[in-house]
Amino acid sequence: MDTNSNKIIATGILSYGMSGKVFHAPFLNAHHGFNLKAVVERSKKNAVNDYPDIISHNSIDELLNDEEIELVVVNTPNYLHYEHSKAALKKGKHILVEKPFTATSAQAKELFELADQVGKQIIFYHNRRWDSDFKSVIKVLESGKLGKLIEMHLRYDRYRNVIGPKTFKEEAIEASGLLYDLGPHLLDQAISLFGRPLSFHKVLGKNRVGTQVDDYFSIQLSYPDSLFVFITSSMLVVNPQAAFVLHGVNGSYIKQKADVQEDQLLTGMKPTDEGYGIEPEEKQGLLTTIDAKGNKTETIIPSESGGYMALFESVYQALANQKPYPVKRDDILIQLEILEH
Repeated sequence: MDTNSNKIIATGILSYGMSGKVFHAPFLNAHHGFNLKAVVERSKKNAVNDYPDIISHNSIDELLNDEEIELVVVNTPNYLHYEHSKAALKKGKHILVEKPFTATSAQAKELFELADQVGKQIIFYHNRRWDSDFKSVIKVLESGKLGKLIEMHLRYDRYRNVIGPKTFKEEAIEASGLLYDLGPHLLDQAISLFGRPLSFHKVLGKNRVGTQVDDYFSIQLSYPDSLFVFITSSMLVVNPQAAFVLHGVNGSYIKQKADVQEDQLLTGMKPTDEGYGIEPEEKQGLLTTIDAKGNKTETIIPSESGGYMALFESVYQALANQKPYPVKRDDILIQLEILEH
C-alpha cells in the first residue's frame, strides 16, 4: 500500500445491517488510514460486539453532527441515497456511496455540484471491479489473445421465487427492483472496460407471483467496431450459466461467477486472514484460442485473488493524497442514464 500520508480519516457508517457489517466495517477497521468511529443503529446495538470502541448513534443526524467525522459511508436503502448524501455533504463530509448512487442522473448532477461547492469528494462504492472473476476477464482482455472482441456476456443470477422482506427493493418506489439492485454492478463492469456505448436496448420482466417490481432485465450495449455487450440478470435461475462469456476473432473465454469475498465475510473471515479472496480452482476460467491452421488450444486461466481492500486503499489515497479514484463521475452518469431510460 502507498503510505505517503500519515493522515487518519475518522469515518462513520449510516447503517450497520448486512452491508455495513460485511462490506465496510471490516475494511475500515483493518486499513491503517481509517478510524472507524461511529455507526447508526436505530434499534439493535450490534456493532459494539464487533468493535468495542465504536459509537452507536440512534439517528443519522447524530452521526452527521460529529465534527471529527470526515468520511460518511452512505449505505442506507436505495431511495434514500440522494437525501442522505445531500445531508452529509451539507455537513461538510466526504461521502462513499453504495450503488445505485442515486435514482436519476439529475439527482447525481445536483450532488456533484453541491460537492464542488463545499469542497468535498463523492466516492462511488463499486466493489465488483475488485472481484476475482472480473479481474480474470481483465487479464484475458489485456493479453490480446482473443483478438478483436466481438461480443461479451455478463450475467448475475439468483433463485428467489418469493417476494423479499426488504420493501425498498420490492415495492414500486424510486430505485427499486432488480434493475437498480444488480444492474449497477454489471453496468459498471462494462463501462469500466468500454466506456459509453453508442446505443443501448433494455427489456424488463416481472415473473414472480405478486411482484410489483422487475425481477428480470436484459440490456444490449452497442459499441464502435461492431462490439456488442449483453447484460442479463434474473431472480429465477435454478442452474446459473457462466457469468462471463467473451468471444473474439481468435478465441473465447468462459468464466463462472466465483468470487468468494462476500461468502467469506459473511462467515466472519477478515480481509487480512490467510486464504481471503482466493476462489476455488474448479471455478477457473477456460480460454480457447484458434490459430491460422484451425488448431484449437485450451488454457486454464487462474484468477488473481479478489481484494476489496484495494477499493478502500483507493478511497484513502483519494482523500489523503488527492489521487484519482478509479470510478469516475462520467461512469456513474452513463450508468444512471441507462438505468432511468
